[in-house]
Amino acid sequence: MAELFEAVLFDRDGTLIVDVPYNGDPALVEPMPGAREALDRLRAAGLRIGVVTNQSGLARGRFTAEQLDAVNARVEQLLGPFDDWQICPHDETAGCRCRKPAPGMVVAAAEALGTTPARCVMIGDIGRDAEAAQAAGAAAILVPTPVTLPAEVAAAPAVAPTISAAADLILQREALVAPVARSAAAGNVLVVRSDSAGDVLVTGPAIRAVAAGAERVTMLCGPRGRSAAELLPGVDEIIEWRLPWIDAQPGPVEGMEELVALLRSKKIDEAVVFTSFHQSALPLALLMRMAGIGRITAISEDYPGSLLDVRHRGVPVGLPEPERARSVAAAAGFALPPGDDGRLRVTAAPAERGDYVVVHPGASCEARSCPPETLRRIVAALAGAGHRVLITGGPDERHLAAYVAGDTADQVGRTSMPELATLLAGARALIVANTGPAHLAAAVGTPVVSLYAPTVPYGQWGPYRVPNIRLGDAAAPCRDSRATTCPIDGHPCLSTIEPAEVVAAVARLTTPAEIAEAAA
Repeated sequence: MAELFEAVLFDRDGTLIVDVPYNGDPALVEPMPGAREALDRLRAAGLRIGVVTNQSGLARGRFTAEQLDAVNARVEQLLGPFDDWQICPHDETAGCRCRKPAPGMVVAAAEALGTTPARCVMIGDIGRDAEAAQAAGAAAILVPTPVTLPAEVAAAPAVAPTISAAADLILQREALVAPVARSAAAGNVLVVRSDSAGDVLVTGPAIRAVAAGAERVTMLCGPRGRSAAELLPGVDEIIEWRLPWIDAQPGPVEGMEELVALLRSKKIDEAVVFTSFHQSALPLALLMRMAGIGRITAISEDYPGSLLDVRHRGVPVGLPEPERARSVAAAAGFALPPGDDGRLRVTAAPAERGDYVVVHPGASCEARSCPPETLRRIVAALAGAGHRVLITGGPDERHLAAYVAGDTADQVGRTSMPELATLLAGARALIVANTGPAHLAAAVGTPVVSLYAPTVPYGQWGPYRVPNIRLGDAAAPCRDSRATTCPIDGHPCLSTIEPAEVVAAVARLTTPAEIAEAAA
C-alpha cells in the first residue's frame, strides 16, 4: 500500500505528448520522450493514473468533441490506459471552476480515483498546472519545456528535468516514508524536535507515526516549540530543554549533566531525533548514549561512529519537511496507521465555519514579514469584497494587528495555541507569511494564502498538503539566501503583492465539496 501518494495526475499537452496547439488530428500525437516508460513504472508501483487537461479549443471551435475523443484515444493507444480523464472544454472567459489554475479538475480527478487531493501529485509543464494542484491541496512537480516561464519554474514547489525524473522523484518519496521492518516492539520512545512551533507542527505526522507503534512517547522540545508540542496527540510527556546548538538565541553549553540524568530517569528504550537539514543530531545522540538509551535513529550524512544505531541518509535537501520527518520515523520502523493523514483533530463551532478569513500579520523574522502597509491594504480589500476578517497576533504584535486591522477588520484577543488552532479550523482561509500559523492552518486542514518570501524553498517550507496559493515574487534576489533581515530595499518580494491578488486567491480556495459540486 502506498504510504504517501495514491494517484498521479498529468497535464496532457507538453507533458505527456508534444504540444500541437489546438490539435484535433490523432496522427499528430507524439509522446514526450520517456513518457511511456515513466507511466509504466508508476502503474507497476500501484499508483492510479489520471489526466487533467484544459482544452479550450473545443469552446473556440478549433476542433470537435469527436476529434478530441479521437486524439485522447490515440494518447491511450501510445501511452497505455488511464484511470480517469478530466477535461475542461471552456476558454478563459467562462469563469468556470475547472479550468486550470482553478482546482476543480484536480478535486474531481481525486474523487473519481477514490482518493483525496492530498494523496495526489500533479505533473505538468507550466505554472497553472502546479497552481491548480496546490489550490486543491495536492503535491506538484513541474517539468519545464521551452514554453515554461522562468517565474513559473521559480514558483514551483518541485522541479524535475524530464517526465522520467519526475517519476523517479515520486517513487523516491514513496520509498523514503515506507517503514522498515522492526526486530522488536517499541516501548518507551523519546522523540525530539527542539525548534520553533512551526517546526514542531510539520513534524507532527511523523510523531503520530511513532505514537502509533510505541507503548509510550516522551517528547523533548525547546521552549519555543512547547505550545505546539502540547497539541500533538499521542505524546504522553513533554520535556522542555533549550539545546544551544539548535536554539535561535543560544546560551552557553551548560546543564548537560542534568539533561543526561533526566533522560536516564525516564527509562527510555529508544529515541528518534528529528532535525532540519542544516542541523546535526550528533551532539544530542552523544548525550542520549551517555543516558543509556539503547537505540537511536537520526539523519546523519557525517560519520556518527557508534552514536547512532540507525543512520538515515540520502534524504534530498528540498524534500518537504513533513516528509523528511516521516522518513526518519520510517527508518526507525514507524508509519502512520491506514487512513490517518497526520492532521490535528480540531473541531470549530459549526455556526462559524467558513464565515470568516484570518489574517496573521506577524512572522518569525523580518525577511519573511509582509510589509504592514501592504497587509493593511489587503485587509481593506478583503473586507470590501464582503469577507469578515479577523486579525490574529502574539502579545508583542498588538500594535501591528491594530494597524493592519484599521477600521475594517476585527482583532482577536490573545489566544492560546489550542484556541488559535480552533479559530483557524473554522476559517475559510488564512492569509499569512511563512511562519508558524501557516503550519498550524495546514495541520488543521485550513486553506492558506501564502505571502511567501523566497529566502527558503517553498516546496520545503510552504503549507503542506492543504489547499494553498503562493503569492509574491518567487524569483526575487533574496531567493534561497536564508536571510532573516531583508537584504533588498523595499522588500520587493512581498511589497509588490496587490490586494486584488489576495481577494482572487481566497475566492479560488473554495472548499473541496463546493469545488466538486461546481465541477459536476
